[in-house]
Amino acid sequence: MGISVKQAKNISSVLSEGLPYIQKFKDKVIVVKYGGAAMSDQNLKGNFARDIALMSLVGMKPVIVHGGGPQIAKELKKSGVTSNFISGHRVTDKPTMSVVKKILGKKINNEIVNLIRNSGGDAVSFNHVKHKIIKSSKFVGPDKNDLGLVGKVDKILVSELKNTISRGSIPVIAPIGINKQGNFLNINADVVAGKVAESLQAEKLILLTDIKGILNNNKIISKISAHKGMQLIKNRVIQGGMMPKLIAALEAKKKGVKSCHIIDGRLPHAVLLEVLTAEGVGTMIS
Repeated sequence: MGISVKQAKNISSVLSEGLPYIQKFKDKVIVVKYGGAAMSDQNLKGNFARDIALMSLVGMKPVIVHGGGPQIAKELKKSGVTSNFISGHRVTDKPTMSVVKKILGKKINNEIVNLIRNSGGDAVSFNHVKHKIIKSSKFVGPDKNDLGLVGKVDKILVSELKNTISRGSIPVIAPIGINKQGNFLNINADVVAGKVAESLQAEKLILLTDIKGILNNNKIISKISAHKGMQLIKNRVIQGGMMPKLIAALEAKKKGVKSCHIIDGRLPHAVLLEVLTAEGVGTMIS
């Protein structure tokens, strides 16, 4: 059975509308932080993998940094390990870190690589076993709380990353750092995505989240200046998990990333909508 005239019109209008953006972002690095609902819903997972494969096949250079909070929480509960959050960072002791390495570094990382490969994209794993590219040291929060084995990014080693990108492959990065003593540290995925985008001087940084974007009085802010973003943090309008996202986006913008977006990963094809439409979805930091 063929497609209807209406379907054909929809498909052709999407393709012709997207063409200028495909041309604009050809050969450009786009760093996507993947996490939240987009990672736990089967349909959204499939959509995401196809979108990333499509971006690569039309000549864009996607780079994925993934989280895995809900999956880690599930495994911790199963193991009887309790953990809590301070300012959007998971307090990480040794038993928690071993779960982070197993779930985040291996299970989730491999699953994303395989999903993208099955959709026709050439994904490559960058985790704490292969290509240790995230050099880190202990992170101390704004209130000087001890978060245990939580890291901050000191440096991203970009040569292997750049080689992978130039071959047309898609790096999939787990946010586990390594310090000078050779110990592994758990790092917030938004923070890693921001630093990767800075290091590669990316065209775009896209952070997927589980809300519509940055909200003010429950209304979505579609565009926000860096100055306004800093004010929202300072006045504690932004709290919890949104804090590291906004800080990562503001830092990346300051260090030369062209545009940063915080978008709703619960929308089907959210990444493609952000890249291939004039309006985009979510909040853009300009």
